[in-house]
Amino acid sequence: MSNLVSDTAMVMAAGLGKRMRPLTASTPKPLVRVAGKPLIDRALDRLDEAGVSKAVVNVHYLAGSLEAHLAARQRPAITFSDERELLLETGGGMVKANDEGLLPDPFFACNADSIWLDGPRNAFRDLSEHWDADRMDALLLVVTHARARNFNGTGDFYMNGEGQLTRKLPGRVAPFIYTGIQLVSRRLLREAPEGAFSTNVLWDRAIDEGRLFGVAFTGEWFEVGTPHHIKPTEEALAGG
Repeated sequence: MSNLVSDTAMVMAAGLGKRMRPLTASTPKPLVRVAGKPLIDRALDRLDEAGVSKAVVNVHYLAGSLEAHLAARQRPAITFSDERELLLETGGGMVKANDEGLLPDPFFACNADSIWLDGPRNAFRDLSEHWDADRMDALLLVVTHARARNFNGTGDFYMNGEGQLTRKLPGRVAPFIYTGIQLVSRRLLREAPEGAFSTNVLWDRAIDEGRLFGVAFTGEWFEVGTPHHIKPTEEALAGG
């Protein structure tokens, strides 16, 4: 698939997967199987289908298991960002990979446990078509509650008519949920904190500057955060 603004995605795979216990007691969450396939393979397969040819995978918890599992994979081509010494969280992980020269400008980022079914438009092509480097530090793929399976939260963002995102107000429900998929300018990573920190720190600055945007996903997205989410996700996938 062509018309992508980047050939590279960072796949966030370093987390401890505490909510997925006991399945993650001896298995990293990205290797937990849903309908017979490890979560990370589902994400990598979707990247390959979209035409993303390179994936930077960060590793920390049971890193050797992930490296061994992905050793033979050719598409997308895998490069590891090693966080064995210190788990850096999402923001710190991106900064480390960028400092190592592993990320182009811009780059996609995707959680290793993301499961989604495209609607009329491919998620990565849709992000690419809406990307405006002059106006955006990051472009998040967001989904409405109606298109979010297994999700029981109150949402993450409001989005105006131009696609600009703002945070949910306390005690309110926000119509859009972050899917774990985004398109990121290296400008977002400038003057970042040292060590471990969440991408939320950088998003908040981008919101203040009017540079955090979203695209409403046209397919269906699945929350797979706990063992209880696996069976309903498998049933939905089996139904197409």
